[in-house]
Amino acid sequence: MTRRLPAEWEEQDGVLLAWPHEQSDWRPWLARVEPAFIEIAKQVSLRERVIIVAPDEGAVQPKLEAVGARMDNIRLFRIDTNDTWARDFGPLTVLADEKPLLLDFGFNGWGLKFAANLDNLITRELHVAGAFGTTPLETAGLVLEGGSIESDGNGTILTTAACLLNPNRNPHLGRTEIEQALGRLFNADRFLWLENGHLAGDDTDSHVDTLARLCPDDTILHVACDDPGDEHFPEFAAMGEELRRFRTGDGRPYRLLPLPWPSARYDDDGQRLPATYANYLVINGAVLVPTYRDRNDAAALATVGRAFPGREIVGIDCLPLILQHGSLHCVTMQLPKGVLP
Repeated sequence: MTRRLPAEWEEQDGVLLAWPHEQSDWRPWLARVEPAFIEIAKQVSLRERVIIVAPDEGAVQPKLEAVGARMDNIRLFRIDTNDTWARDFGPLTVLADEKPLLLDFGFNGWGLKFAANLDNLITRELHVAGAFGTTPLETAGLVLEGGSIESDGNGTILTTAACLLNPNRNPHLGRTEIEQALGRLFNADRFLWLENGHLAGDDTDSHVDTLARLCPDDTILHVACDDPGDEHFPEFAAMGEELRRFRTGDGRPYRLLPLPWPSARYDDDGQRLPATYANYLVINGAVLVPTYRDRNDAAALATVGRAFPGREIVGIDCLPLILQHGSLHCVTMQLPKGVLP
């Protein structure tokens, strides 16, 4: 059986979302953050299907109807959740002999930082509920979050050493063993490891989807800091050097597109929040890009557009999302073509 981990820009059936609620960490900011989820769900529903899990699905439906979401493209499932980070507990889909196969990895709250007992069960509960039709589900004996890896759809994985080699995930596995495991699960044969890159306020131990993203035509969109006085400047300068040394499968340098640097944002306690334009979501015909009510928002949209010509570039206000240290890509998981019934 030949496996392949498709790229995010390949055709999709839909996107998975988990709704914020009063029993989650979103409680203090629920009125501020729910509009972001509503807009994400609406924009996806205009182009493909949306699977939404929520403890009270009945409360979600009228809010989506009110903004003109395509309700025939939305399916709601009543499932209890800890939180909303579907990128990290949702299924990763491989194509096995070009037919979709869902992989259910272990999710331990980014190294036991947060409760994840409910979220770790969501993929299996959705499968039992028929959300994925007859698409088979395989349990992968590995702790892995979707935000920690990028695929070009052709056997290359981009990731960070700070996350995948952190002993709070798979302490019994070193770099070679991790590569062997991902090679077996994804049929990956090239690994691009970033040794540098970290956003202040990030709880994930440097998920690559906050830092650098593989794009079509051997392109990489990446965070870059142009302020020498910013704490991130040396870290991202070093990451930029790493990216320049990376080579494609046929030995050429990647086309690198640096993203603008948003202004520093802080919570009420003065802690810096991880604003990043790299945390965008590619869907059918469009790219949803996080914005932060920042002077660089327009430039970020334009830069993402250079990497994805022919797609509509849609900005979504994600300033509330970073209050819980994530952004747009973090709360979504794409479901490739053939997954949904």
